[in-house]
Amino acid sequence: MTSTISNRRRSQRLFIQIAVQVQGRLANKSEFSENAHTVVVNAHGALVELGIPLDQGQRVILHNIRTSEKIASEVKLVTPGESGKFNVALEFVDPNPGFWHISFPPEDWSAQRLSPAKKA
Repeated sequence: MTSTISNRRRSQRLFIQIAVQVQGRLANKSEFSENAHTVVVNAHGALVELGIPLDQGQRVILHNIRTSEKIASEVKLVTPGESGKFNVALEFVDPNPGFWHISFPPEDWSAQRLSPAKKA
């Protein structure tokens, strides 16, 4: 039970493609702006597929194309993706669970669905 609690995420992840634009500055100080889409979203950020590698800890602006909202985000992890792209994990600098305008499942949704029925 303890390992289940410690492995729980802060919010549910949803595998959904949302059109976004990522803006910022590269290490050489040149500005970049790339239209992309999310692979996964949660209440604290997103996993975005980009054509350029960013640096862990780098600050960028994540622009939700559908709503025109923008939010400051920090690069948490960069891994190689498919077709020469990069999977970039972004976390909102200031928490904003409403940024995606999505109703996330409750935190215990998975646990309710997977737990065996109690016997009397």
